[in-house]
Order: sequence, then C-alpha cells, then structure tokens
Amino acid sequence: MATRYLPVVALAALLTAAAPGHAENFLSEIDDLPLMPGLRERPSAGLLFDTPAGRIAESHAEGAVAADRVIAFYAATLPELGWVAVGPQQYRRDNEALRIEVAVERGATRVRFIVTPAAAP
Repeated sequence: MATRYLPVVALAALLTAAAPGHAENFLSEIDDLPLMPGLRERPSAGLLFDTPAGRIAESHAEGAVAADRVIAFYAATLPELGWVAVGPQQYRRDNEALRIEVAVERGATRVRFIVTPAAAP
C-alpha cells in the first residue's frame, strides 16, 4: 500500500532538488547573500568590518559559470531578499549598498561582492 505513493514522493524530491535559481549556500562574510549554484566561495579572500555607519564586507567566489548567468541569477534573486537595483549590478537595502563585480579570468568566472554603508539619499 505504501509503495503506491513512492512515485509521487520521488517526483516531489526530484522537482525540489532541480529548482532553477535556488541557492542552498550563503557567503561566509556576507551571510545573508546567497552563493549561486556552480560558484564556490574563496573564503580566504573575504573580509568583514563593523563600523559605526554599518558593515563593510567583501566576499569572492569563482566557478565555471557564464558571467551573464551570474548577473541574471543575482538580478532575479536579490529582490526576493529585499535588495533594490539602483544601477548595473548595484543594489541597495535599508542602509546598505551592494556592488557585484563579475569578470572572466583564465577561463573561470570570478565574482566579487562588496557591501558598504549606503550614502544618504
């Protein structure tokens, strides 16, 4: 009787695991920013400072993912987390600014995430 539900459970698990645009990991220095699937963080390259004006954080990641896919992933994902686009690869949330720099070097896409206190409007 329980085997009758096995195909339904298997299909649900498959669909959940294959959800496009879903990040399961977050950056270590910017722990509220998702790490795109296909990228791996370079934790030794990051930094984090707390200042009276807010945090200053930087994280680096790289992978064999096309640069335009990285840009599209964050353009689609960040608004769901409260970030508002204010320019190309630039976002603002509350009192923070986020800049994402994407470059292709030696066949790998390298991504730099920079969070700083936002300038007053």
